[in-house]
Amino acid sequence: MSSLTYVESVGVGLLQGVTELFPVSSLGHSILIPALIGGQTRADLDVTADGSPYLAVLVGLHLATALALVVFFRRDWIRIIRGLFSSIRDREVSSPDQKLAWLLVVSTIPVGIAGLALDHLLRDALGKPTPAAAFLALNGLVLLGAERLKRGGTGRRRAGQHPVAHTPAHVPDTDPALDSDRRIARLSYRQGAWIGAAQILALFPGISRSGVTMSTGVLRGLGHEDAARFSFLLATPVILAASALKLPELLKPENAAVRGPLLAGSLAAFVAGYVSVRFLTKYFETRSLTPFAVYCTVAGLGCLAWFNV
Repeated sequence: MSSLTYVESVGVGLLQGVTELFPVSSLGHSILIPALIGGQTRADLDVTADGSPYLAVLVGLHLATALALVVFFRRDWIRIIRGLFSSIRDREVSSPDQKLAWLLVVSTIPVGIAGLALDHLLRDALGKPTPAAAFLALNGLVLLGAERLKRGGTGRRRAGQHPVAHTPAHVPDTDPALDSDRRIARLSYRQGAWIGAAQILALFPGISRSGVTMSTGVLRGLGHEDAARFSFLLATPVILAASALKLPELLKPENAAVRGPLLAGSLAAFVAGYVSVRFLTKYFETRSLTPFAVYCTVAGLGCLAWFNV
């Protein structure tokens, strides 16, 4: 019989808060780490086990991570929401905030539809260590491929958006967040939809939501900093919506015993998520996806060998 301890919940919370935002797949790690530990931990933390509270706990931890994003980007979300309502009121899209708001709306639709249709099917079919390890390695190759294409200029030529990737040197910096939003807002709605649709791949355990959206953003002409920012903004409504749909599971009587551990794990996930997004927004100002690509490829292939040899 599976259960959930406070130590397990806090550990998974810290793992979730980091891996949801780092481009390394939170669901993949939530499957692989318990399998590597083995024993009762593997039994307790099995997303495919009948009657396991683990999936309900993951829902709560995702919500805590999304709330960390809301808190970190609170000023930005106030501007974006105001932009959306002013655009609806005035029936026009004339400011970067208004354009960014509609980009987020358009970009969220594809993954919302796919998530409703495919979430349970893919999780039940692929929520085992071997598929998760294979997709984690594939995630690394996706990140590496995006870096190679961008470094060769292919991504920018396809996007045709040189101004998105760079702010002209003669334009003085004001608020870095506003500057980034202006560059993101130069994306077309089609480009935004492609970036948002990339999140569908994250339904496969081992494929990172932030990783595929950053990679697609880079290939569509965004710099690393802007691609990361757009990815984090995109993730917030998706995670909040998915959590809202699944939260009733936490209210079921059979999940009453996990609410205490879940609260402790959620606090850990919130703190880890806030620290992670704070770190990554600085990291991608000057760094690339390559270290994460190498990690995912090596870890995925290593886990694949471990579970099958």
